[in-house]
Amino acid sequence: MAKTGKLKIFNDPIYGFIRIPDPLIFQLIDSPYFQRLRRISQMGLSYLVFPGAHHTRFHHALGSMHLMTKAIQLLKHKGVAITEEESQGLLLAILLHDIGHGPFSHAMENSLVEGTSHEHISLHFMELLNLKFNGSLTIAIEIFKGTYRKKFLNELVSSQLDMDRLDYLKRDSFYTGVAEGNINAERLITMLNVVDGHLVVEEKGIYSVEKFLMARRFMYWQVYLHKTGLVAEQLLINTLKRAKELVKSGSNLTCSDALNFFLSNEIHRSNFDTNVLTKFSSLDDVDIMGAIKAWQGHSDYVLSNLSQRILNRRLLKIKLKDRPMKEDKFHKYFERFQTEKGLSSEETHYFVFKGEIENTIYDHKKEHIRILHKNGKVSDIATASNDLNLSSLSNKNKKYYMCFPPEVH
Repeated sequence: MAKTGKLKIFNDPIYGFIRIPDPLIFQLIDSPYFQRLRRISQMGLSYLVFPGAHHTRFHHALGSMHLMTKAIQLLKHKGVAITEEESQGLLLAILLHDIGHGPFSHAMENSLVEGTSHEHISLHFMELLNLKFNGSLTIAIEIFKGTYRKKFLNELVSSQLDMDRLDYLKRDSFYTGVAEGNINAERLITMLNVVDGHLVVEEKGIYSVEKFLMARRFMYWQVYLHKTGLVAEQLLINTLKRAKELVKSGSNLTCSDALNFFLSNEIHRSNFDTNVLTKFSSLDDVDIMGAIKAWQGHSDYVLSNLSQRILNRRLLKIKLKDRPMKEDKFHKYFERFQTEKGLSSEETHYFVFKGEIENTIYDHKKEHIRILHKNGKVSDIATASNDLNLSSLSNKNKKYYMCFPPEVH
């Protein structure tokens, strides 16, 4: 980071120089809670597929804040009433929207804390920081929760066309090298406006919205839900699951104190208090990878083998189809591996398993991307677009997978 007088600047590979607009925001960035995001990968284990995807939640948070700054300036220029307090609240809300992510981001959501989303943990962090900074985050918290009276402020933070999505599509496309996912975030922001308290996109920006939705569809099925990335994440989940079982049965595993706490205790939404939040704030990717390196030599076959597969990228083979896998084929792989390795059925399930994934690119029943036409009428992108068939994007797209060790194929 470069420092010129009182001006704080980050040099970002996507947008160039990002300025930190006020001292409070800089103090939050400088806090240990936020600095932890430097050690949380943005895309989990996707770097096993796309070698450049080593960027972090820290990068993404700053980029989202930068885009929010642009959006605020643009909307104010168009006469939208946004006070200085609301502007700061927006910047704080988008800056901290992902502060509750655990190690490897989405890959381990619910693995360490059951039934608790990263948004819920982010809110815990924001409330704790609000106490520390004497209520300075009150408006930000209301915007984040969607309870603030101006709904379009929340839509800038969390909607189907928010600053979060605009940054992660552009950033993930850049770091993975997948050019098809690149979007013109700046042009989309230029087309924003507010009508009847809701965020809208002016009609001349309709093609940019179409490009955004198609880029999002491509990135989900070709990058975020790439089958190799999917099997790597499942291995990571299974490794932590096995570690929990061993600790529960009395085994002592080498790992950090923070990770040991979550392996030794059943943490869920109802008992996620300030003490647990403090423990959680010490967890990052380093804890997980350090433990996996130690576990690769453990006497338990399941734990050591899973750890070795992740470290050495000796992943399971995965078959991904539009229809459920045949049971007889699954049982053939299951029984063959179980017999060869002399494992119990429970142990074999760590290596031979099946599941399903689904995604909806644009859910027009839940939220809308509103288009403002030249005559003042507002309509949903699904009806405003003549060229884009949004029916397929609005449907849940489900796929089925089966994983098994390649040696039993």
